[in-house]
Amino acid sequence: MAEKVACDSVYDAIVVGAGHNGLVTAGYLARAGWKVLVLERRAVVGGACVTEPVFPGYKVSTAAYLVSLMQERVVRDLELRRFGYEVLPKEPAYFAPYADGRYLFMYSDQQRTCEAIAEFSRSDAERYPAYEAFIERVAQFVEPLLLRAPPNLPPRDPQDFTELARLAWKLMRKRPTEWAELAQMFTGSAREVLDDWFESDQLKLALATDGVIGTNGGPASPGTAYVLLHHVMGGVGGVRGLWGFVRGGMGALTAALCRSAEAHGAEVVTEAEVASIDVRNGRAVGVTLRDGRNFQARAVVSNADPKRTFLQLLDRRELPAEFVVQVKRYRCAGASFKINLALGELPSYSALPGVTLGPQHRGTTHICASLDALERAWDDAKYGAVSREPLLEITIPTAYDASLAPPGKHILSIFAQYAPYALGNGQWDDATKAAFVERCIALLEQYAPNIRGAIEHVHALSPLDLEKDYALTGGNIFHGDLRLDQLFAFRPVAGWARYATPIRGLYLCGSGTHPGGGVTGAPGHNAARAILRHKLLARSGSNS
Repeated sequence: MAEKVACDSVYDAIVVGAGHNGLVTAGYLARAGWKVLVLERRAVVGGACVTEPVFPGYKVSTAAYLVSLMQERVVRDLELRRFGYEVLPKEPAYFAPYADGRYLFMYSDQQRTCEAIAEFSRSDAERYPAYEAFIERVAQFVEPLLLRAPPNLPPRDPQDFTELARLAWKLMRKRPTEWAELAQMFTGSAREVLDDWFESDQLKLALATDGVIGTNGGPASPGTAYVLLHHVMGGVGGVRGLWGFVRGGMGALTAALCRSAEAHGAEVVTEAEVASIDVRNGRAVGVTLRDGRNFQARAVVSNADPKRTFLQLLDRRELPAEFVVQVKRYRCAGASFKINLALGELPSYSALPGVTLGPQHRGTTHICASLDALERAWDDAKYGAVSREPLLEITIPTAYDASLAPPGKHILSIFAQYAPYALGNGQWDDATKAAFVERCIALLEQYAPNIRGAIEHVHALSPLDLEKDYALTGGNIFHGDLRLDQLFAFRPVAGWARYATPIRGLYLCGSGTHPGGGVTGAPGHNAARAILRHKLLARSGSNS
């Protein structure tokens, strides 16, 4: 990566932020022959998708920690495997210990999963294949939309009408029951959906957690059914919903994206914080850095979230007043807390004891007493308090990639719900963070009594840290709520869903655009297509 770049040249495109979507956009534009400059505030590329040496001798995926949703088309188009990207599938997929000494495993193999579910409910084991078929039907409708720009509403150019017609045709071919399924998954709660299918609390809890991770809402909150669906619209090794670890940590993915873009001529500069996007006569013409340097470009692409882009990097007077109002209303307060632990030994769960690497260490582990307990955890957060018994989602990347830690040591990642960005009483200072970390460790200790003695180092990120360190406004890992009024044609705001903005030559490419959050690469892919199309139309004299 270049450290310095001349300020007197004009670029075809400047990408603000080297998060994974910014690098995807840069990669596609560079492959199209564009002269591209990527400017990153931090000393490392990747945004929240990074590997960092926060403990001596360790390589830690400090923020994002698993991959599944990364679009295969992007992986192929940008040749990411050639540049070092490799995914290690989780097997088993899931492990949950319970206070009564029982435990539940879920696997990539459906039959093995059904056998495990039968220990809790034979009826649920029999229904589980039908549930997966139901999820598959809904996902098959949604997935083709992920790599297409939504129509603007109201439509204003021929492409909007084309996309609306395509969507209408897809819907017209659906049976009434399929319409009902789509309506439920886009508007209902995860709990409503799962109550319709299953009886055992253990299975419903295992599945419902996908509906609340990273979300301001409990399992009974409307809209969480879609979040559940969002988290299974991917896979590893051809298995839907299966997640995996990136060899070398999550930063190995963004390093591959960076190398791919640079191989086609893109310039990537770190420690280059953009202070403003420069606008002249209603058109973006470049950027000015915090240190005063200025770079010019024919197009500017922001990988920052919508609030940061429009309310901080731009002079609001350049934007339509009603647009600014919509952006201000855009919801992006987070409720997630990340803890990274360096361990001297693996956790020994009371339900399945042992510190020798076993299947209980290889799957994603959820620590939560019940579905009702998960709802109570949200009850605390919605009134501005950290959860008294938070949901803990635990992964151990060193169970798959020993190179991430010194010999015999391990990394344990905890993603905790709920820790609201805006606290009703107090603020996210060091004492508040330490108290919440202690709460999470004490809860884990109830299930793995050796954990406290195994901890050698602690690294914690509150929602405020996620905002300050990774530029995630509100600490929201998705760049904004994944609710119906902030999805598809309404993301980020109605009328501006196709990656362009009211400023000519300025585009968005981050997770605040369709199809939303997660390490998918889809917003970056779609933005690049939109930019290339706009420039081709401009050269042909079209007014679209």
